[in-house]
Amino acid sequence: MTSAESTAIFTRSWSLYDLITEHNYMFHQEIYAGVGRLLSLREDTERYRLLDLGCGNARYLAPCLRQSPPALYEGVDLSEAALIEARGYLADLPGSAVTLTQGDLLEAVEATGKTWDVIFTGFAVHHLSSADKARFFQAVGRCLAENGWLVLVDVVREENQSREDYLDGYLKCMRDTWIKVPPDQLEEACTHVHDHDYPEYFSTLQEMAAAAGLQANRIVNQYGQHHTLLFARSFLPEI
Repeated sequence: MTSAESTAIFTRSWSLYDLITEHNYMFHQEIYAGVGRLLSLREDTERYRLLDLGCGNARYLAPCLRQSPPALYEGVDLSEAALIEARGYLADLPGSAVTLTQGDLLEAVEATGKTWDVIFTGFAVHHLSSADKARFFQAVGRCLAENGWLVLVDVVREENQSREDYLDGYLKCMRDTWIKVPPDQLEEACTHVHDHDYPEYFSTLQEMAAAAGLQANRIVNQYGQHHTLLFARSFLPEI
């Protein structure tokens, strides 16, 4: 499975994903409140450059950016429908140059010629194979500024938990608690998770990051399987 194939679910099912997030089943409200606090700790507000990989419609990141506006925001996503919505959510971003590009996140970060102060990705990297995740970290290591951050919001497996056990638990949670999603759409979401989700252990992500020159790392917050992870070359802020 290529990275494009694994992420392409969002070109077909963006509205379903947006419905799921609207009901906060993946803790977007808590997670992005934490992301907002994290960005507010940067000392280069209004000067930093942010690359958002798998940006979707930027609905949840946009309020964080309004509080701590970057000089440059570039969002990349495969879904044209999501990017159309993103233009609206990012329209009033004060003082920021905004670029939105339709494309694959791995290809985008490997191809970028810019240096980024913050690379952000939300619930996207777990769709990549292990080999492509390693490529992702290597690309981030090449284009991240010396004092830059990789902010990775994603699902993570417990240490020594098999993918099968992870999926059993996550699918059960979906079917038991995502009660406001229509049954046919819920089964579509479950099929997506079963077929396309390949979360790693945090220790595996740490190893991949370290191999790419990102030696510092921290779990910023965790809500069940949903984590916010922060990676940097050597220095992390007090949170």
